[in-house]
Amino acid sequence: MAHTVDPYLADLERLHADLDRLAERDPVFLPVTTKRQALLMGALASSRAQAIVARMIACADDVADAEGHRDVASWLAHRSRDSLTTTRRAQRLGVACERRWHGVGSALAEGRLSVDQGQVVVAALDDLACARDLVDAPAEEWADVLSRAEAHLVEQAVDFGPRELRRLGERLLEVVAPQWADELERRQLEAAERRARRRTTLSVQHQGDGTALIRARVPEAVALRLTTMLESFTNPRKGDGEAVAADADGRRVPYERRLGEAFCSLMEALDPARLPLHGGDATTLVITMDLATLTAGLGTATLADGSRITAGEARRLACTAGLVPAVLGTRSVPLDLGRATRLFSPGQRKALAIRDSECRADGCTIPSTWCEAHHLTPWSAGGRTDLANALLLCSHHHHLIHDERYLHQRMPNGDLRFSRRI
Repeated sequence: MAHTVDPYLADLERLHADLDRLAERDPVFLPVTTKRQALLMGALASSRAQAIVARMIACADDVADAEGHRDVASWLAHRSRDSLTTTRRAQRLGVACERRWHGVGSALAEGRLSVDQGQVVVAALDDLACARDLVDAPAEEWADVLSRAEAHLVEQAVDFGPRELRRLGERLLEVVAPQWADELERRQLEAAERRARRRTTLSVQHQGDGTALIRARVPEAVALRLTTMLESFTNPRKGDGEAVAADADGRRVPYERRLGEAFCSLMEALDPARLPLHGGDATTLVITMDLATLTAGLGTATLADGSRITAGEARRLACTAGLVPAVLGTRSVPLDLGRATRLFSPGQRKALAIRDSECRADGCTIPSTWCEAHHLTPWSAGGRTDLANALLLCSHHHHLIHDERYLHQRMPNGDLRFSRRI
């Protein structure tokens, strides 16, 4: 009697046969256009395969139970020799899609979402689902909000990767239910600031070799202030995949070491006579908010790195730090200098950092503090030194835009896309 193979297993066997044929082919000498398409198709196939495994894990508790394992993730890690971290992530994603977010599950199976995108979308939706108690919304109305939120993030995944989707997820309620967004953000930020204060710690461990290990957990606003101070002592650059600089002997030094040296320089530069006042010299802190919000102490504000704080926290910071509100055209910070000067002013650099936040080359994520201001129309060709003619580029892409071997074009969102001349 012939053995009957389950159709599901038969399909998987055919998939393995197709993979065997692909493995026998050598992609080294494929033309660039074929490699480009093959890479995209391969990545899509890999993601869909991972989504299928996640879906199987979500309904395979009986497999783990049959062999006495704690759960199917631990069983699969043991049998497949994969890491438990990987199988646990797949299990969480599969369970979330099967029990809560069916739209995400369908998008993953069809290849409209990558697994990494799916993880981010599920996390954002779960966070939003838990926020109902904070806004006291009716159950039926909140269910509709969650449905629209899921559809919105899946739709946005066509144009945005996991990093951007995570940011969209943080502001999701503003899109699908703006009537509750301000209240929810205020309550979440107040709770986060209370947690940050409770969790703030600093310890110093002497290593016995002339060094000490400093460990600190501080609120985000404090961390940003420290970073701003340290980067005033060093000029970070990107090179060979990591941030590097050169010492006096021309040797390449990792940027992490430069930051450590900058911290030491900062400690030496502090004026002991001023420490009892407010912990040392105040630094410039850029906060984006309108004057009425700052004065009233209600609402929220945005720091230079995109993180959010309450207006009350912004008012407190204003007492101990040099506060620069992000208001264009103020008399104290001239933002449009026209042809009066070739170099962008500090005020313009602050405005560019707020507007661009990172390098504007397509796909580059170097932060604005490491970027250089570029004239879209060169100053030597009549270009004005103002914000409309300015764009932030990292050192690599700033060099690339002046390299005749490369073409560049402006994308609809204002970013620059580079391509090598043929």
